[in-house]
Amino acid sequence: MTPLASLRNRIFLASALLAVLVIAFAIDLVNVRVTAAAEAELQRGVVEAGTLVEQRRAAIFESFTVMARLIADLPKLKAAVGTNDPPTVEPIAREYQRQLESDLFIVTNPHGRVLAAIGLTAPAAEALTARPGIRDGLAGREASAFVPDRGGVMQVVTVPISVGLSRPELLGSLTVGFLLDNALAGQFKQITGSEIAFALDGRILASTLPARWNGRLAGLLGTPGTSRIRLGSDEYVALLRPLSTSAGDPPAAAAPVAIVLRSRTEQLRFLNGIHAGLFAAGIFAVLLATILSYAVARTVTRPLAAIIDTMRDVATTGDLTRKIVLPQAGYWGDEDARLLASTFNSLTDSVARFQREAGERERLSSLGRLSTVIAHEIRNPLMIIKTAVRSLRRPDATAQERAEALADVDDEVARLNRIVNEVLDFARPIAFDCAPADLNRLCEAATAAAAVEADGPAITLRLDEGLPVVVTDAERLRLVLLNLLANARHAVLARTAGTAGAHATGVAIPPPITLTTARDGDGVAVTVADGGIGIDPADLPRVFEPYFTTRRAGTGLGLAISRHIVDGLGGSLSIRSTPGEGTAVRLTLPAAPPRPAAGSPLPEDRHP
Repeated sequence: MTPLASLRNRIFLASALLAVLVIAFAIDLVNVRVTAAAEAELQRGVVEAGTLVEQRRAAIFESFTVMARLIADLPKLKAAVGTNDPPTVEPIAREYQRQLESDLFIVTNPHGRVLAAIGLTAPAAEALTARPGIRDGLAGREASAFVPDRGGVMQVVTVPISVGLSRPELLGSLTVGFLLDNALAGQFKQITGSEIAFALDGRILASTLPARWNGRLAGLLGTPGTSRIRLGSDEYVALLRPLSTSAGDPPAAAAPVAIVLRSRTEQLRFLNGIHAGLFAAGIFAVLLATILSYAVARTVTRPLAAIIDTMRDVATTGDLTRKIVLPQAGYWGDEDARLLASTFNSLTDSVARFQREAGERERLSSLGRLSTVIAHEIRNPLMIIKTAVRSLRRPDATAQERAEALADVDDEVARLNRIVNEVLDFARPIAFDCAPADLNRLCEAATAAAAVEADGPAITLRLDEGLPVVVTDAERLRLVLLNLLANARHAVLARTAGTAGAHATGVAIPPPITLTTARDGDGVAVTVADGGIGIDPADLPRVFEPYFTTRRAGTGLGLAISRHIVDGLGGSLSIRSTPGEGTAVRLTLPAAPPRPAAGSPLPEDRHP
């Protein structure tokens, strides 16, 4: 038998050869192509960063220009400038400067006298407005300029203040400006990922780099295009980007310059890490391929594929009756794979048997709980009905006694019907009758119905009148609200009874119940909060379980049915409670209930 006839040898030789070829190609790619691509990307990144800096700077300047025009056209400012009185102009100028958030705000009269100066002293403002470019504002023309400042480069724009349309009368000028300082350079650094510096008149006035490098950076001024500069142990690629005074004008000869720098050293350090990592990974890959080629060889792939396919089918369908059947492989059969298959088959049998037993236990347990609840709840009404019938059979019963007995029978029949309806509501699907509804009016109706009990606590409504109209089943939702209010009433009365028993008078004022409506995204939310006895933390996870109740007269289906209804309407029901302080139940609903999926069975009709 030739060496290549063995699958194990073929896997070994192919893996080793592939590993060597991949390593050689990767090293060549990294050393030649990736390095060149990284250098080109670094150049492109610097150019793009410079363009982005200029665009953002121009956008800020354009915004300041537009706002300056609007402020200069305000009647309030014009009236103040017309007085030619600095104390009159000063507070108005400060108000508009705070609104504009500018670093410089100067107002002059038609002769160039400074009426208000914010950001500069009066002499400095006089000197600034005397500059030729800014002086054009007194001639009725807009003007802009860059001015060196102690904290950076100040870009200013001057707009005329005038009245009249056909023959405007010049009242003065408004000069505003913003500072290209270290803070703004830091913002541009976060946006571009590059170091930023601003220079004017051959000096670096603001920079994200330490001030000790300002002299080195100044040496770059006048160098067109990109260049390299070493600052300490790092080498940078630098680009000089002249800044224009307006979006449409080319940069002037004495225009300020934005210097954009990116670290070439950091980029190459990253590539060196890639080189070392790939070399180590290549050596590891060769060793691993040599070991794994012998360990995973032979015909183990076929039984593993059969095992995986069966496991995937079981996970997808949930059918635990499916078994793994491995093909007969003779001498080359993998005993480990067969052991795995037999173990998986035994495991699925055990899980299926456990599921059947658990389902049967749960069914019997649910039936027992249901029988206990129904027996307990039905026995009391039947005893009352039996007592009423005895009263009716008495020949000496008065008309009032007969009427009272009949009323008792009617009440208990209604109670029995309610118990049956609750069980059926929980056990059968609900058919919703959805229509547009006003949630606030629905809450008011539920509150009015819940307030019939004279001895109950007060209910406070906090309704958001801006709620949208929701599409829902109003009657079903009203039943949910009545159930929540009834539970809150029982909790408050239970706490009140305990408080009354602790006092000598035996009287306690029940805390009110609050019903609040509010928006919840595109939907709405209703919160029923009480100051009642609260829910024990151990019972809180079980409050929505059917037949679970802590009240002797409860069926344990109220909250289960409520959640069933809310889930069917596409909403949610959640509870927060602190023992001894109260409970808050939050009900959220979408603007419209979810549509049933295509082909899904229609819900059954409601029981009578």
